[in-house]
Amino acid sequence: MPTLKDIADLVGVSISTASRVVRNDTSRHINPETRAKVWEAVRQLDYTPNESARHLVNKQKGAKRQTKQIGCIIQGARLNDDHPYYSPIITSFTKKILESGYSLAFIHTSDELSDDALLHRCIHETQVDGVIIVGEVGPAILAYLQKVEDLTLIGICTIGTEITMVDYDRIHAAKSAVDHLLAQGHRSIGFVGGPGHTGELNSEERFQGYKFAMYDAGIPLNKDWVIDTRWEIDRSYEYVKEQLNRSDIERPTAIFSASDQLAIPAMRAVFESNLRIPEDIALISMDNIDFAQYTTPPLSSVHVPKVEIGMTAAATLLDMLRGEQLTLSKVLLPHKLIVRQSSMFDRN
Repeated sequence: MPTLKDIADLVGVSISTASRVVRNDTSRHINPETRAKVWEAVRQLDYTPNESARHLVNKQKGAKRQTKQIGCIIQGARLNDDHPYYSPIITSFTKKILESGYSLAFIHTSDELSDDALLHRCIHETQVDGVIIVGEVGPAILAYLQKVEDLTLIGICTIGTEITMVDYDRIHAAKSAVDHLLAQGHRSIGFVGGPGHTGELNSEERFQGYKFAMYDAGIPLNKDWVIDTRWEIDRSYEYVKEQLNRSDIERPTAIFSASDQLAIPAMRAVFESNLRIPEDIALISMDNIDFAQYTTPPLSSVHVPKVEIGMTAAATLLDMLRGEQLTLSKVLLPHKLIVRQSSMFDRN
């Protein structure tokens, strides 16, 4: 079992310095470069900083003694309790694990857990049995979690990862939305969205679904109307309005948005440009959050089964903890196209 001395020797610092880094002791200044090297050594040696956790690992000869605690890590910088997409997933997931005698030990965003000390405390001091990962939390966090002995992982929309995942078919769902616009007679269709797991737009599955639908219809993409907002709602409003105010580019007759949260500010940009929805520009989106039915006009959207995704993820994780599901799997739940007034204008 690696010790603090092993960490210190590998980095070339004193044991006390290594200890202060691991304990997140800020009483004395430590060079940021040194701090980063210590945490890299911790990861490299699989050091367990908490004494009770280390004792528990030493005792393990067979199955791990479960603590009945689960952690949750969510993509992003901050998490609102009423987040229209994540909240139904987390609420249903939590309800299911509580009914099964487990508790939710922590909920943190990936940005919060970029702090190595906090990540170590959450996993080792809390001694969680499993972690649900919602969205793209970054390769460093995922690689760390995968190295932790006897930690069970399940993901929701963790594209490009080798863990069991519960999700829906984003490519097919996006294509069904664009196909609806094509069936209405649209041939100039813009896209509003954000990047995928590689940080590039082309790796985003909803963008891929949009491209497939357009290519199948023999329609080239208009690069002026492929808008990457980096998933920021303010950028959706600003970029769409900026493009609509340009006289040197052709205006699309429809826009497909990769999420309702990006579609709603885009709708405002359309109205402020003195255009009508759906007569001048039709809009359709993804997720079908509760707000979608209350926009003016009501927003067409692909319904994502958020509650069912959360419950299925919890049930699958519990099965894995009981040893009832040992193989890597990907569970895809069905989506449904909900057509409302924002896209109901036949141009044929």
